[in-house]
Amino acid sequence: MRAFVVSEYAHPSKIAVTQNAPEPKAGPGQVLVDVYSAGLNYFDILQSQGKYQNQPPRPFVLGNEFAGKIAKDSPIPEGCPFRPGDRVFGGGQGAYGEKVAAAWQNLVPLPDSMSYDQGAGLFVTWPTSYEALVGRAELKPGEWVLVTASAGGVGIAAVQLAKALGAKVIAAAGSQEKIDISIRHGGADHGVNYSKEGWQKEVLKLTGGKGVDVIYDPVGLIRDSLKCIAWKGRALVVGFAAGSIEKLPLNLVLLKNISIVGIHWGAYTKFESSRVPVVWQALLDLFSSGRAKPIVYPETFPLERLAEGLHALEQRKTWGKVIVHVREPEGASRAKL
Repeated sequence: MRAFVVSEYAHPSKIAVTQNAPEPKAGPGQVLVDVYSAGLNYFDILQSQGKYQNQPPRPFVLGNEFAGKIAKDSPIPEGCPFRPGDRVFGGGQGAYGEKVAAAWQNLVPLPDSMSYDQGAGLFVTWPTSYEALVGRAELKPGEWVLVTASAGGVGIAAVQLAKALGAKVIAAAGSQEKIDISIRHGGADHGVNYSKEGWQKEVLKLTGGKGVDVIYDPVGLIRDSLKCIAWKGRALVVGFAAGSIEKLPLNLVLLKNISIVGIHWGAYTKFESSRVPVVWQALLDLFSSGRAKPIVYPETFPLERLAEGLHALEQRKTWGKVIVHVREPEGASRAKL
């Protein structure tokens, strides 16, 4: 099968797609999924170089987020609700291959109203954003939320969710174009450019001098953002896409009576598995009601150009969720004739 195989650690730009990779075999509790679309994540770039906290033994197929169909030849473990041909989205190592073996508990039925491209970007970004805002920050209607990297995959999901939960949202991004995207596609109320010195003063002005109640930061801008956090504010540590892990002035945590809160959604299956279906049900309800919807970057990449897509993501040239097409859905070639 075609797959993006990491045999030796290297930047994705140094790795070519393998045309004859062995198909995965389902282990206990796993099913086989024919992958149609896969979502690109920043941690894929780290993992291919051996720099991520979760490193499978080499060789391995890169990618963790996908949408597709339960394969015709898939085993169906006891208790598994899926059947061959069912449309699903989910997570599992090896998403950048034509077939992936995944634990059936890590799959969710793909709503009929959603395409594979939309579904491929749901499994990591959306529950992370929802649980961060609801479960960890305990966001309340009417509160102010600052979302950094607001046009990115997790950022634009956080903007939409904060609005759906009744918050007032300030989108923070590094260019006016991305601020406009956050407002147009995410529904943010205001935008600030954090590449400009003193941007925190603009946040304070927008909030009437109070500051924001919640900071949602997947980049590594907590330290800078603490200059505009409100009394009893909550700063969510979502990730470090800028590349360095911050050192925070804990005197500000004390003086402003604030909380620094982490979110590691991937660990919920181990430590709080009962929370996972609750979060997914809430998200699926929001999608079906139209109060939130996946935002896909307009340019999708074929598997052979995966490295190009990851480079664009790394260079922050994209917005929304970047998708790679692993295979074309049935009937796609006929539809083009």
